[in-house]
Amino acid sequence: MPPAPPSDRSPDRSSDHRPAAPPAPAAAAPRRLLGVDRAVLPGAAVALLVGAACVGLTAAVPVLPGLLVAIVLGAVARSAGLIPAALEPGLAWAGRRVLRAGVVLLGLQLSVGDLLGLGAGEVVVLLATVTATFATTLWLGRLLGVGRRLTLLVATGFSICGAAAVAAMSPVADAEEDEVATAVALVTVYGSLAILVVPLAAGALGLADRTAGLWAGMSVHEVAQVVAAAGTVSAAALSVAVVAKLARVVLLAPLVAGVGLVRRRSAGGAGAGGADAGAADPGGSRRGAAPLVPLFVVGFVAAVVVRSAGLVPDAVLPAVKPVTTLLLGAAMTALGTQIHLGRLVRTGGRPLALGAAATVVAMTVSLAGLLAIG
Repeated sequence: MPPAPPSDRSPDRSSDHRPAAPPAPAAAAPRRLLGVDRAVLPGAAVALLVGAACVGLTAAVPVLPGLLVAIVLGAVARSAGLIPAALEPGLAWAGRRVLRAGVVLLGLQLSVGDLLGLGAGEVVVLLATVTATFATTLWLGRLLGVGRRLTLLVATGFSICGAAAVAAMSPVADAEEDEVATAVALVTVYGSLAILVVPLAAGALGLADRTAGLWAGMSVHEVAQVVAAAGTVSAAALSVAVVAKLARVVLLAPLVAGVGLVRRRSAGGAGAGGADAGAADPGGSRRGAAPLVPLFVVGFVAAVVVRSAGLVPDAVLPAVKPVTTLLLGAAMTALGTQIHLGRLVRTGGRPLALGAAATVVAMTVSLAGLLAIG
């Protein structure tokens, strides 16, 4: 008899089961841990572990640059198809967020005096490098038959600060997603090559640490790539490289604003063009989507100010450097996994040639200028 009631009530119980005990809210509630989506945790953890191993390798074998090893390992893993889908969100997250955190912490190793350390001649070389790279890339893009929007993105990213500059210029250029992705991929590939080229060439040419650091800061594309290239040379080269790179980043706001003004005037000169621009960007949702000056750069400057004001306890400073190196190592691993060589090959040889030419111009003009001023 005890079994009978349950069988009689089984239809009612089944009908009550759906609303009474919903598992979905309970499963969805813990999707975030400490403000971070749980989906990014596996990939971020792998990036941190590989980055830590590369940093440890450098400690054991100083001749091997840990940041460079990290980005090479990431690129090899991507090319070999060793990146499972579960790691993708975390690797993309680490390539952005962890990188920016590392750059901000890097500011605690510098002071305001360091940021004001560029001489007048060095500032002239920096301005000449940015101008020559931007103008020449625009000209070569037309010569090679690369699309105007992609050419503008490449010119901005290669002359200023890599992917952040591409993101800032993309709303102004009305760029499509695939054009933005191609420009960022070019920045990643050629900036990664520069991480290897700059230290080797600096050693072969017998460049002083300051000159090598300035060369890296004036010619390498991404902030993290500058850190990796100059950090391989020496701590002194790293300090001045970050200063030079920061000076380039400051030029992002006037460059984007100037291009936007020129394009707005051109669109205003042709009424239909202005109408098309508005239709392509309803509500202006894409314009202004990226800040003119990346927020992590603001954080970097704030960290420098905090350090200069003596607000960081002396006991804390020794721990900042290894943490910074670990974060940058993880970011380099993640950035390496974002190098999709197959995707770049499918875009054709013209964008690849444009990226190579822009890199050569930036490195040649900056090095020639630095050697000229002694």
